This record gives sequence, C-alpha cells and structure tokens, in this order.
Amino acid sequence: MPGLIRHSDIDEVKARTNIADVIGEYVSLKPAGIGSLKGLCPFHDERSPSFNVRPQLGFYHCFGCNESGDVYKFIQTMDHVPFAEAVERLAARIGYQLSYEDGGNASEDRGTRARILAANKAAEEFYTARLTAPDAEPGRRFLGERGFDAAAAARFGVGYAPKSWDELTNHLKGRGFSLDELAAAGLVSQNDRGGAYDRFRGRVVWPIRDVTGTTLGFGARRLFDDDNGPKYLNTPETAVFHKAQVLYGLDIAKRDVSKGKQVVVVEGYTDVMACHLAGITTAVATCGTAFGADHVRLLRRVLGDEGGEGQVVFTFDPDAAGQKAAERSFTVLQEQRIAAQTYVAVGPDGLDPCDLRLAKGDQSVVQMIADKKPMFEFMLRQVVARFDLDTVEGRVGALRAGAPIVAGIRDPALRPGYTRELARMTGAELSEAQSAVRAFSNRARQATDAAPQLPTETVTLADLGRDPITTTERQALMAVLQLPEAVGRDLVGRAVQARFSNPTLELVKSAVAANVDAFGAADWFARIRAELPDQFRPIVEQLALSPIPERSEEAAKVWAKAIVGSLIEKDMVTLKAELQSRLQRTDPSDSDSRIAISRAMAELELERRRLRGE
Repeated sequence: MPGLIRHSDIDEVKARTNIADVIGEYVSLKPAGIGSLKGLCPFHDERSPSFNVRPQLGFYHCFGCNESGDVYKFIQTMDHVPFAEAVERLAARIGYQLSYEDGGNASEDRGTRARILAANKAAEEFYTARLTAPDAEPGRRFLGERGFDAAAAARFGVGYAPKSWDELTNHLKGRGFSLDELAAAGLVSQNDRGGAYDRFRGRVVWPIRDVTGTTLGFGARRLFDDDNGPKYLNTPETAVFHKAQVLYGLDIAKRDVSKGKQVVVVEGYTDVMACHLAGITTAVATCGTAFGADHVRLLRRVLGDEGGEGQVVFTFDPDAAGQKAAERSFTVLQEQRIAAQTYVAVGPDGLDPCDLRLAKGDQSVVQMIADKKPMFEFMLRQVVARFDLDTVEGRVGALRAGAPIVAGIRDPALRPGYTRELARMTGAELSEAQSAVRAFSNRARQATDAAPQLPTETVTLADLGRDPITTTERQALMAVLQLPEAVGRDLVGRAVQARFSNPTLELVKSAVAANVDAFGAADWFARIRAELPDQFRPIVEQLALSPIPERSEEAAKVWAKAIVGSLIEKDMVTLKAELQSRLQRTDPSDSDSRIAISRAMAELELERRRLRGE
C-alpha cells in the first residue's frame, strides 16, 4: 500500500495550481466581475451560468446546485477519483515530485483509475510507433486513400494495432502492467478458458480523449477481410471510458468551439480529421453511440450555452439511417432545451466530409458547413416528406405531424415564420397551420400544468433576507473575503468586533474573527472556511464568490472600504444608543461612572469621524 502524501506537498501543489486553468479545461469560463469567472455548471444541467470561480481564493461555487470546493474537490467530483489521486494528477500536471510517508509511492496502488490511464497512455505510444512499421502498410494505405498523410496521423495520434494476438499485451506487461489492469482498461479481452488476447488487432486506431487531452479509450477500424469483428470497434465501458459521455476530437476543438461559439458534430473519426484539415477546427464526433443528453451537457459547458448565440451544426447522411439519426438528435436537443441555434449540413451528392474533401477539396467542406440549414426547417421537410400531399388526408396528416415541431420552437420571434413555412410545405391555409400549432401548444401546456411539481428547497444567501441591515452585513463580509487588501487589516479587525443581526452571518463573522491574526496569508480564506461547521461552509463560499456590484477594480476597492465602513458605523450607532441608555440609568451621584460613559461616547464619536474622514 502507498504511504500518505505529505501535507506540505498537498498544500504546495494547490498553491502552485491555478484553479481557473484546471476548471477551464472542462468548462468555458468568462469574466464575471472583479476577480471572478463564471460558466455553466459541470455538475448539473443549466442554461444560465451560475458556476463561479475565484482564482485568488482557489475556490469554486455553483449558486444553482451549491456544489463547491477547491481544485482537489473539483477533480474528485468531476472525474470520480479519490483525494490522493486528485493530488497526484495535479502534481503530475505541474511536474511536482510528491513525497509519501513511510516510503510509499503512487504506483503501488494497482487497479486504480490512474493505472488505467497510464496503461492507455502506454498503449497509445505503442500504437503510434507501430504505424511506421513495415507490417502497418495496410493501415498507412487506408489513411492515404482517405487523404491523410503522416503529419495528419501524428496530429490526431492515429496508430496501428498489429495483426497479433498478444504483441500489445506482452509490450505492456513488460512495462509493469498486470493482466488485470489491462483488462480493466479494455485493452485485452479474455476467452472462456481465461486466456488473454489483444482487443484490437490489424486495425487503424484512434485515441479517444477527454477535454483535458487524457486518453480514455480507443476506436479502431477493421482493415482485413478475415477480421470477423465489427467495422468499427471501440474500447468497452471501463472505469474511465463511457462512450455516451465523450466526443472524439473535443480536446483539440474545445478552444475554437469556445472562441467561435460553434461546434460541428460529424459521424466518424475520419470526418473529424477531414474537417479539421479543411479548416473546420470545431468538428467532433460521437464514439459508437447516438448523440445523447450527456453529449448536450458536454457541449453546453464548452460552448458557454447562454443567450442563444452558440451554434451546433450536425452532418447527416441523406439515407434512412441518417434521417433516423437526425430525428433522434432533434428529440434530444428539444428535451435538453439547449439554447444554441441548431443546424443541419448535408454534403452534395450525400457525401460525408471525408469523401467530400477527397472528391472536391478542402473548400468544399467549408462550403458544406456554410450552406447549413436550420434544424427546424430540416425536420419539417423530413416529416412532411412522409405524406402524400396530393391527397387531403395526406396534407392534414402532414400538418398535424409538423405542428409539434413548430410549437416546440422556444423563440417566439421564429415561431410565426415557421408556421408560414409549415403552411407552404403542406399546401394548407395559414390560418389552418396557426390553429394546428396553437392546438398542440395548448395540449402541451395543459399536460405541463397537470404534472406534479417537485419542491426545490436550496438554502442560499437570498434566504437570509433582503432588509437593509442584513444586506449591509452580507456585502461587508463579501468585501472582507474577496478584497481584504482593499479593506485593510485595521478595518477588518474593527469589523469583526461588530455585532450582526443575522445569526448565520454572525457565525461567518466569528470565523473571520478567529483567523484575523492570519490576515494576508495565502490560505486565509481556507482557514475561515475550515472554522465553520460543514452545513455553513456553502454560505461562506457564496459570500466569497458572489459578484461585486462594481465594474472596475478601482471602483470595487472604494466600494469595499465604504461598505465595511457602513457596517462599522451601524455598529457604532447601536453602541452609542446603548451608552446613552446606560447614562440615563446611572445614578446622578455616581460621577465616576457617568464620566466613564461620557468619555466612551466621546471616543466613539471621534472614531466615527475618523471613519468618515472628517
């Protein structure tokens, strides 16, 4: 068993890691105020971004689902790995050598996710190296016939699995991997007698990576006639590879997808390669499965799906299978209510991007995507084409079948135009099309109203109240946690002496007060957070990541000092009232007490004037 990672190393790795860079590999982040970034939450489905990251504090918080934590927690939750492995992965990312108690080391932990990923990496290196071997000529010929040279193969990490039962197995065993680990990674298969053999044999192999570029599995294309397996064979479901949750090519496309707000979904590995080489660098593909809800969530995070400004372009074959895939994708997109605009691009003569590039060159692929048609128009044509429009029955049937598609358009500005398009396609009067769409919308609304509504009880800062006193206390804590340097040590020290009317915020203030001696330390916020009971930590995280109501950094600094000053002045008002009440209750003959109270009131007034700068 490996020893425990030293605490000093854990702290050092976290200090050297920019949490925004790590999360940015999974989520498209945008500036969201002073020192804060925002994106769509990777832990729950949403259309408006509520996931905030504050790099200076090293924490994230989602105001939608209340998921929060530091960079280790993010990796643990996102990739379903234990804490130690999250530390090891981030240490490897920055090239930091970890130390272990009792002389242990990470590689002793067999069968873990890290070992599977290591086996995949070693296998990828093996496959890419074997592509240049003499016996890989069929693989090179396959790629060359599709317009891909050695540079293209290297760009996408394409390799060759030799036509052997155990060449990969023996190679990886020589690298220290056990058969159990190779089986867990899906690199070897086992027969009924327990014997092991290479899963991929005599095939061109593509590495399938997650958005961070980590190889999770492989896709392999058959080359030889005596191969009785499927044309395309993928890694089976493993602890790291789930085909419904990955998109081939997203690791190299993500930056251009995020920047250009467009993603092109094609049907295969060679189509992705062809698109990228032609200049469509936002192309991705599903991996042996239909486009589904998990793919939508993945694209939504990369696109930053808000405001409807993004575009998702699908390429489908014009045959029956392609039409069925289009209908399936359309249904998924409607169910997931993606905000991005959706389109369909069909190549001339039904050619897919790879064949089109071979036949007519790179520009033809670019033009194919440029000639995309809105998904709603494509689906209307598909539905209407099923009916015989030369008959009354056919026209009525087409109208009824097309009405749900138009009714499902969420943008009210588009719906009238598509209603007219439906009328034109079916040969119906506009009023008939309007009635059909309206009738379906009414039925859908009635069904929604009748459905039971699940309660959503999530405690947030909004639940603390919006009265002026609570607002001042809340914003003062935001300033202290987010802009401590702007507030200054002295004001922070005075602010934590103030009494809070809200008991939850009073508890947070007490945690700040308990760590005021550590003011300015790199882990100041982490100490404050650790001071609180578990159920109150989301509140302090929300305070630390809530947007500051100022646009510029200078304005934010002025606001921070002002709001903390308001909190302190509020406390002074309360103290002054208490002193006046004590003075009135003091026996007139007790001159010493009355003098002490009067002196305290005078000092309080001087402090108030200094605070105001008078």
